[in-house]
Amino acid sequence: MRLNDLGQLLGSTSYPGRGIVIGTSDDGKYAVTAYFIMGRSVNSRNRVFTATDDGIKTEAFDPSKLSDPHLIIYSPVRVLGNDTIVTNGDQTDTIYELMSAGKTFEEALRTREFEDDAPNYTPRISGIMHVKNGKFSYEMSILKSSDGNPDSCERFTYQYFQPLKGEGRFIHTYMGDGNPLPSFAGEPEKVVIEGDIDSFTKTVWDNLNEDNKVSLFVRFIDIATGEADTRIVNKNV
Repeated sequence: MRLNDLGQLLGSTSYPGRGIVIGTSDDGKYAVTAYFIMGRSVNSRNRVFTATDDGIKTEAFDPSKLSDPHLIIYSPVRVLGNDTIVTNGDQTDTIYELMSAGKTFEEALRTREFEDDAPNYTPRISGIMHVKNGKFSYEMSILKSSDGNPDSCERFTYQYFQPLKGEGRFIHTYMGDGNPLPSFAGEPEKVVIEGDIDSFTKTVWDNLNEDNKVSLFVRFIDIATGEADTRIVNKNV
């Protein structure tokens, strides 16, 4: 698979939807993740990321303009021990709760399907980062309809147990704009991870479509110590 420039991938479409990037910094010291949200409607654009004790949550920037919290208000990031869960919906809580009860990441997601937002049937994309004893690995998942047919849920899990320096994977909900929106297809895209947390954050944010981008979360986790450094960028401030 070709190693892609992340900025170019982001800039090549006006609406990748929501996206997750996970990988290793170019110096090999950090486990890296980014999660962004975009929106086309007033309701979707009326959001910000706010920090919580174990991650982040989405909130309405202007509560008076919130017309429907369904599918847009959730906790995208939660930390469970040495694991960091990143998803595009309330399946974050499903993964957290079922893994706490002894289930695996994949087992937890077997209890969920794509979103109930016909005709798009937006995929549920999820990732989990394992940072323990100086080692880093990660997994990614997508739950999607069968080419827009809600009668079938297709489930794909990807495991990266030996991630390479300066490389990551990028998965997003849509292949681009459209009506209905075309679901992501294929294996998570291989992308270059480079720079420190601030330059990486800038690369992602600056290359998201100016009209549609809403919020961005970036975290660098020191693989040796487990200590995390985080950036949150909100268009609504």
